[in-house]
Amino acid sequence: MESLTQEITEITKTASGTWGISLKDLQTDEHWEVNGDVAFNAASVIKVPIMAAVFQAIAEGKHSLSDWITLPEEELVGGSGVLQHMTPGTKLTVEDVLLLMVIQSDNTATNMMIELVGKSYIQNFIDKQGMEHTQLYNKLMLPPELRSKYSNQTTAKDNMILLEKMHDGTLVSKGASKQMMEMMKKQQITNCLPRLIRFDYPQGKRNGVHWEIGHKTGSITKHRHDVGVLYVNDQAMIISVLSRGAYEKDLEEAIAKIGEVAFHYLLERE
Repeated sequence: MESLTQEITEITKTASGTWGISLKDLQTDEHWEVNGDVAFNAASVIKVPIMAAVFQAIAEGKHSLSDWITLPEEELVGGSGVLQHMTPGTKLTVEDVLLLMVIQSDNTATNMMIELVGKSYIQNFIDKQGMEHTQLYNKLMLPPELRSKYSNQTTAKDNMILLEKMHDGTLVSKGASKQMMEMMKKQQITNCLPRLIRFDYPQGKRNGVHWEIGHKTGSITKHRHDVGVLYVNDQAMIISVLSRGAYEKDLEEAIAKIGEVAFHYLLERE
């Protein structure tokens, strides 16, 4: 993994800013990180443990993916997603809302899920996963007067821990882990880790290369994150990248290059 980590170090140095990165090769168990325990504003990456906590509540019989919930006017917030533009009173299933939260990073959907299971329930779930530096303080896109003085926090290592459990089938349950990863593979925001790969290698199986990525991005001013599991043929790697403190386009470009070099590292090892 040394050649890969050297490339990534050069990429982040060129981009400047502060980086938290955790990588794990799921074939060799090699692990590398820089600033793995440094806390960042979680942005939309917090939606991954929220999704997992909802699946835990479902496993406990508190809810079901097929339950209908009503889109409430008081939960409509701006930023990413389509629900903010839909008619209050619209009915959706829990599964629909979770999917929108993950693949479109829908903030209204996120707040609906927080309201469904409760902020303290989600935080308790996060703590039980061993995510020592991840904190859910607020719903998303709230006006300043309704927010805690703290922002939601997470680290690259915490996300690696969660993603490894999901990949291994031990996050909530084997079935739930599979469902969550399938949702993440449907991600529609592709401006970071997969951006440069998909131009040369359309996702799916073509010309002897099969690859896909289950991931979740996060984006606020001068922050860009992307965390996920990259699958290339029979190889897999967890890539958890958090960044801040530089121009957004430079951070995005650097994360895209990290995805590209990781892809070629796995591909060339075949």
